Amino acid sequence: MPTQKKHILIIRLSAMGDVAMTVPVLRALVAQYPEVRLSVLTRAFFKPFFRDLPNVSVFEADLKGRHKGLFGLWKLSQELRALGFDAVADLHNVLRTKILKCFFFGRKVVQIDKGRAEKKALVTGQKFEQLKTTHERYADVFEKLGFPLDLSNPSFPERARLSPELLEILGTDTKKWIGIAPFAAFSGKMYPIDLIEKVIEILSKTYKVILFGAGKDEILLIKKLLKGKANSINLAGQLAFSEELDVISNLDVMLAMDSGNAHIAAMLGVEVVTIWGVTHPFAGFYPFNQSKNNAILADRKQFPQIPTSIYGKDYPKGYDKAMRNISPEQVVSKINSILENSAFK
Repeated sequence: MPTQKKHILIIRLSAMGDVAMTVPVLRALVAQYPEVRLSVLTRAFFKPFFRDLPNVSVFEADLKGRHKGLFGLWKLSQELRALGFDAVADLHNVLRTKILKCFFFGRKVVQIDKGRAEKKALVTGQKFEQLKTTHERYADVFEKLGFPLDLSNPSFPERARLSPELLEILGTDTKKWIGIAPFAAFSGKMYPIDLIEKVIEILSKTYKVILFGAGKDEILLIKKLLKGKANSINLAGQLAFSEELDVISNLDVMLAMDSGNAHIAAMLGVEVVTIWGVTHPFAGFYPFNQSKNNAILADRKQFPQIPTSIYGKDYPKGYDKAMRNISPEQVVSKINSILENSAFK
């Protein structure tokens, strides 16, 4: 176990889910090695992810402004070198970070092994088996830097204290709060809108349903989904990102696709139900510390080529129907089961 004080620069610029997945790993790192100082290089939008982690500071990358292009990366490297870090954990491993690391001569650099060969074998049908998770791949980087991690007994932050303004929006009744994030980056990962509408209709009869989304199109679609439904709240476009995190931390269950919102809820210790279409948990992107029973999967007997891609962008003809064999009643039953079990814990 290292005894000297270390300062590690951690690089993870995007995407939202991947950045959120770093948080439980960094939480374990600062708990198990309190003498270590961490600086996280990421986009400004993701800064609230790290707000409650001790010994962790965030350096904001301005990749569309002063850090744009080759000269911008050199400028960024000089700003980062002024932090005085000893080692670099590249949890992103893309062309931009490879260029950036060229300017860090004299520092130990370890980059993530994304397992591209194993993932290719998975989506081409050569092997159908559980791959190393992204959290484990992150932990491998720190082990190579001399900091082996135990992720088996995680801790999570306390539920955020909601402001009076948020409580005015959300109400103070005693109903359970069910968050729903109905969108994903690609259609192959998104539960059909007419089916999610049925899920909302059923859940809102018993629970408070809170919908999350971003962007003009998603906001308009959520408004349509919630029209005429009691006990349902549209938070899309309503709050600052840090306020959204506060609300998510207070959910009883989050329902999401294979998407960033699933990882955000998981990093906050919230129970997450995930619906999977043409992607699959075997690729290593299952939310942290969640029961495998919380995953609702498309039928591989009917759609045997699943997973057809890692991110849900590519799939054969007809596979856009893969999620339709998951009924709204099946989704609701899973959520009810979780809430019933939690009542007896």
